Amino acid sequence: MNAILETPAVASAEIARLIERELAPRVAAIDLDGEYPEAFLRAFGRLGGFAGVVAAGFGGNGRGLSDTIEQMAKVGETCLSTAFTVWCQTACARYIQLSGNAALQAELLPGLADGTLLGGTGLSNTLKSCCEIERFRLSARRVDGGYEIDGTLPWVSNLGDEHVFVTGCPVEGDGRLVFFAVRCDQTGFRLVEGAHFTALEGTRTLACQFRGVRIDDRRVLAHPDEAAAYLARIQPGMILAQLGMGIGLVRDCIRLIEQTDRSHGHINCHETDQAAELRDALAAAEAGTFRLAARLDAGPAADELPALLLEVLRLRLAGGELSLRAAQAAMLHQGARGYLRTATAQRRLREAYFIAIVTPALKHLRREIARREGLLASG
Repeated sequence: MNAILETPAVASAEIARLIERELAPRVAAIDLDGEYPEAFLRAFGRLGGFAGVVAAGFGGNGRGLSDTIEQMAKVGETCLSTAFTVWCQTACARYIQLSGNAALQAELLPGLADGTLLGGTGLSNTLKSCCEIERFRLSARRVDGGYEIDGTLPWVSNLGDEHVFVTGCPVEGDGRLVFFAVRCDQTGFRLVEGAHFTALEGTRTLACQFRGVRIDDRRVLAHPDEAAAYLARIQPGMILAQLGMGIGLVRDCIRLIEQTDRSHGHINCHETDQAAELRDALAAAEAGTFRLAARLDAGPAADELPALLLEVLRLRLAGGELSLRAAQAAMLHQGARGYLRTATAQRRLREAYFIAIVTPALKHLRREIARREGLLASG
């Protein structure tokens, strides 16, 4: 029986066992040695961990963002690096699912849904450039039957020689964007190792060089006349799904606090943040996340998306702030034992900073919320 088609309860139990058996023992190697958890990701895909954002007709289970976020959170309770690669994979699949390119959906989505094909998302520069935070690093030139792409994206995650990813950039002479899927083994494309990170080193984050890379029309997700509407469709879910990482991290931070307080509660009771308070804040964040996920899964109308995106931005900001708060609390409750090189508490603190700076970073969120609130206030 195809694991993706099993009942949610059966799949959930199998995924929990997989995390305990295959991921938990590898966390230190992933975090400190930069080990990429490829075998786990492929097994996770076989059990349906990526399948929620893919329709049943393309090999998924169609359970939606809510299922994807919960699966990501389960992984994040153990390892945020791996949860981030789950986000990359499912974001890539969802971009393709929400496009109008049926041929590309049929070609790529079954593999992305079951983990036989791994993928990333290269939209960080696209989103920040659209908000005038940085310049576009790629450019497209329209040619017969497609586009030629030039430039370099500095950091794209969950990549490898046989992986795929989605990105977008402006078209020369047009100014509007084109969104497309890239195969990492394409002619003119090269992956380059570069920066090393203080956390998330096991996410296979590489620079992407484009030198006259040909993108045929069959690999285009949105041409310039479709790009604005396409970005509006994908952006709320892309950002909301990141809360799966934060939910998992906060759950584990609460566990660490409770574990430590069994022996040190007499002194930790003087800390500012306590497990009960964090649990209440987490419950509110989870309720908001799954409420918005259900709205997105229902397929909101185009005119509903701007207000919905603003709700997502506010919740994502609150989730990032809660991640920092919970990780700092776990570190302070643990004390010196949490400061050891292999300690979970210090790893969680480093991971929380990643949640705060991954696109959209907290400062990006605050800026965009202020801009959109100003636009709404002015009518």
